[in-house]
Amino acid sequence: MPAVSSPSSRALNAILPLVASGQPYEAHQKARTFASRYNKSRQYDTAIDVLFQSARELLKVGQQGSGTDLTLFLLDVYESKGEVVNDESRGRLTQLIALTGSSGSWRKTIIDRSIAWSAKHGDCPAGDQDMHHYIGELLYKDGAFNIAEPHFLASGKRDSARLLADMMVEWSAAGGAPGIFALRGTLPYLQNGNILAARTFIFQFISQLISSRPNIRSPLQTSPLPVTPTSEITHTKEPLLNFCQLAVLTCQRANRDKNQAIRESWVRLCGTYQSKGGVLATREVRAVLQEIATLYFAIPPPRTQPDNPFGAMLSSMMGGGPPGGGAPVRRLLSPAGPSTPGLD
Repeated sequence: MPAVSSPSSRALNAILPLVASGQPYEAHQKARTFASRYNKSRQYDTAIDVLFQSARELLKVGQQGSGTDLTLFLLDVYESKGEVVNDESRGRLTQLIALTGSSGSWRKTIIDRSIAWSAKHGDCPAGDQDMHHYIGELLYKDGAFNIAEPHFLASGKRDSARLLADMMVEWSAAGGAPGIFALRGTLPYLQNGNILAARTFIFQFISQLISSRPNIRSPLQTSPLPVTPTSEITHTKEPLLNFCQLAVLTCQRANRDKNQAIRESWVRLCGTYQSKGGVLATREVRAVLQEIATLYFAIPPPRTQPDNPFGAMLSSMMGGGPPGGGAPVRRLLSPAGPSTPGLD
């Protein structure tokens, strides 16, 4: 292995050859010793370089335990330094997350700590959007759909919404009504005020679903149905799919209490579909729809509301605090008007 020339060269030239020669334990111990010294002397960048390169090489040779330990130490140094989220600091972590592999709990440990760091030192209280997207895509490719889902939702980027839609279509093919999977993507994005992601998700979902299952399109309306001069829906045999499309378009045109016609459209939409029973009529989903109604249409919630575990889960997923911490803060949102595509 060639000699390293950098402020951390003395340490790395002592550590990396040990990895290459099959002495991972000795390499791990030396890495911790050197990094501790640098950290204590506030040579944070040198400590970070030592830990990153040592962890990377250990993970490459299958030493997940040692590599994870050094990665967590790296995050401790990030905290000591006050390292902010940027392409370089994020990139080190995503490399190590990828190298950790899917066996055991090592990767989850690194992911959880990395997201917590990015939430504290980045711009998004739910964790860095790019990191969430990367992790979601990685887990999706590994077939860990249930673990990837909250990362795509927390990211909220258009690319995340598209991949979430592709994943949900694939997931629904293994069993389960497609409408439930459509709802799981649409409602959280709407609840978080992210119309652009909600719109991207549902239309990608419908497009991919019809490509794989063309018979789900309604025989009564085989071509897209215009709703506004710039928007249309694809009528399907699944009521939830139709509801999700209409819900997104209605929220997109909302202007809180300034557009009475759209407010009434939302009330009729929810009432019509909830009257048919099913998941939309359950207490948990009704509470989520009420929150969306308040957020977009300024429709006040009932004076007393039952506990809403589904809503609490979505709130927590989106970075909100747990219930019971005092009077809730009323969120305000000014969604896009008819001429703008939505919010990101």
